[in-house]
Amino acid sequence: MRNLSFIAALFATLPLAAQQPAPPTPAPQTQNPPPKPTLEKPDEAPADASSDAPTKPAPKKTAPAPAKKPAAAAAEPEGKVVEEIVARVNNEVITRSEYDHSKVVAEDDAKNDCQNRCTPEQLNARIEDLKKNALRDLIDQSLLVQRAKDMGISVEPEVIKQLDQIRIENKLPSMEALEEAVSKQGGLNWEDFKNNIRNGLLTKKVISSEVGSHINVTKEEIQKYYDEHKADFVRPEQVALRSIEINTAGKDEAEVAELKKKADTALKRIQDGEDFGEIAKRFSDGSTAKQGGYLGIYKRGELSKELEDTVFSMKKNGLTPVMETKQGFLIMQVLEHYDEGEQSLAKVQNEIESKIYDQRLEPALREYLKTLREESYVVIKPGYQDIAGGGNSEIQEVSATPEVTKTKKGHKKYLLFGKKPGDSGN
Repeated sequence: MRNLSFIAALFATLPLAAQQPAPPTPAPQTQNPPPKPTLEKPDEAPADASSDAPTKPAPKKTAPAPAKKPAAAAAEPEGKVVEEIVARVNNEVITRSEYDHSKVVAEDDAKNDCQNRCTPEQLNARIEDLKKNALRDLIDQSLLVQRAKDMGISVEPEVIKQLDQIRIENKLPSMEALEEAVSKQGGLNWEDFKNNIRNGLLTKKVISSEVGSHINVTKEEIQKYYDEHKADFVRPEQVALRSIEINTAGKDEAEVAELKKKADTALKRIQDGEDFGEIAKRFSDGSTAKQGGYLGIYKRGELSKELEDTVFSMKKNGLTPVMETKQGFLIMQVLEHYDEGEQSLAKVQNEIESKIYDQRLEPALREYLKTLREESYVVIKPGYQDIAGGGNSEIQEVSATPEVTKTKKGHKKYLLFGKKPGDSGN
């Protein structure tokens, strides 16, 4: 079975168990929670920030009053610190255990990114870079999840689909079996596991809506990039593939017959015009189902001889019949067939567009997050700032914008690129 904690990291940038998830969820944290063990709080914000912060949030505003003085925490019931709070983001907190766990996930992510393609030195540098930004990323995700709530975004159907996909990938018979498997993983519980997936989906939707939708790549820019990088597109013969895999391991003869019907049905629906990627998400048992079955680009010699002979004889969008393998039934599609030599613009246009988009997304996202911070109350416990930001000025104590200023402006400054048509001025 694949490591479930790692799988969860695929759907959530970093864990945020202390956040309030989108409904329906376990009861969220409030400012007057039921009695619980005392939590250590970050130091109070500077006096000038405290004087500007509102004592009561305005409608739809998440910024709370500054944290109470450390002396007040010592006077709370029990008085014993059982969990350290390293940062506060509006009404949410980030704990030391979440921060420590995020660094563990960062190391797993670095190893997964490298996949034996990095030298030990490159891998270590990647791990250190991700760990250095671990707290910054936790704060970023908290801001994005809170923004998703402001926007009224719900991802509950997608959460259920992701959980079911994880169940299938791990060959588990039921959701109860998945919950039991998750509970056996160290440092995870079922609600945290689901919340990680939920938060990852929420952040992706906010980024796509608020940042990605404003990035436009023109045909002229694609042509210019192609003309300036033609040498990058001189390649050996290759095929881009995606697949639908129907697993028959451990099945009896009758079950295998039913699964063959399932594979035949999937192929027929694609032949009748349905999208291969959508059918793969619904029918495939493969690990790439959630990516629409996309496998990657292959040169000759990288596939089995039988499969190579089949797919390299096919043209773009060509479909194989249902093929039987040792693991089950397989359907493949050739997304693109690249001839040897310099590739035409038509064949690499989507690749260039994605490359330009990705280059613009990161700086645009950082600017958007900076805007969210300016409208939020973010405070970090002394001693963690350098570790979190590595000198990045965006990780710093930020006071809430004075309420009187917001009243004059008439709306929140959440949207970096201005208000969209139809947005209200609340």
